[in-house]
Amino acid sequence: MAIGAASEGDGLVDPNTYVKRQALYFAVGGVLALVAAFVDYSRLRELKIGLYALLIGIILLVFAFGSVTRGSRLAIQLPFFSFQSSELGKILLVVALAGFVVDRARRLQDRDTTARIMLLTLIPAGLVIAQDLGSGLVYIAIGLTMLFLAGTPGRHLSAIIALGVTGVVVVLVAAPAMGVTVLEGYQKDRLTSFLQPSASPGDAGYQQGQSKIAIGSGEKTGRGDRSTQSTLRFLPEDHTDFVFATVGERWGFVGAGFVLSLYALLVWRAIRILTMAKNLLGALIAGGIVAMLLTQVFVNVGMNVGIMPITGIPLPLMTYGGSSVLSTFLAVGLLQSIYAQARASAAMKGRVLGF
Repeated sequence: MAIGAASEGDGLVDPNTYVKRQALYFAVGGVLALVAAFVDYSRLRELKIGLYALLIGIILLVFAFGSVTRGSRLAIQLPFFSFQSSELGKILLVVALAGFVVDRARRLQDRDTTARIMLLTLIPAGLVIAQDLGSGLVYIAIGLTMLFLAGTPGRHLSAIIALGVTGVVVVLVAAPAMGVTVLEGYQKDRLTSFLQPSASPGDAGYQQGQSKIAIGSGEKTGRGDRSTQSTLRFLPEDHTDFVFATVGERWGFVGAGFVLSLYALLVWRAIRILTMAKNLLGALIAGGIVAMLLTQVFVNVGMNVGIMPITGIPLPLMTYGGSSVLSTFLAVGLLQSIYAQARASAAMKGRVLGF
């Protein structure tokens, strides 16, 4: 519904082009989720090295064969859709890191373990940040969350966060002051756009300004067919990065609140599965998926309402695009696998104990 509303006024030969394609992605994603739900996730631990190698490989493929979009080399153009490797990479990173953490479960208090896990996170994150800053930040959030869930000492996590803050200050303040260019102009514009919303058309600040106008004009129940920001093309990327603004304008506070409530339900169920998991591997995979979903929803909605920088992070299951939809369905399938095995394990224990 949201993509259909955003497609109005796009001038497409078939106004339902995006809707039909997204429906196809959902159908294929549903099959992938069903397959993943019947996979014994515990066996994935044995494949952690291969999965990590696949993660690095598909990211490097983008450097060699990726197409450039809005100044960034993000995806490989395939006959039917654009394959964005960083999206699938999120799932691969979650599963691979979970396996590595479980292998060192008895040495999680050691600095060496923390350093190794963060290095395994930062290598793909750094490669992805060179292409897509937003997805790279999701990788880092996944790594930190999994270390936290595994019981890594707080002082280790605090040191990592301090180093991260220092790095941001160096990149955004110290390096430019010394005449060293780390970020391209358009990258810096996206990161600081929420601080200067009154920008000219084509700038990131202009996008956020139009997004806030769209959401604000929706008021309580939305403007419905009287919406203008998306249909008259004032709002750029209304079916991708700014699809939440389309929801806010067309269905208002009620519609936007309903969407956020659905995400809250999804995350709550994922956290519930995390607590039910039969082993540490399942808990870590579920925790990594929670981090992935929460980070994407928070940053995407934040950039739509003007409190977060524009980083290109998709809104799960709503942003138009096959890679994001398929990866999210894979994550949901893994959650279902963890849940089903937890229920089966609990039932078996109950029978053994005579309950």
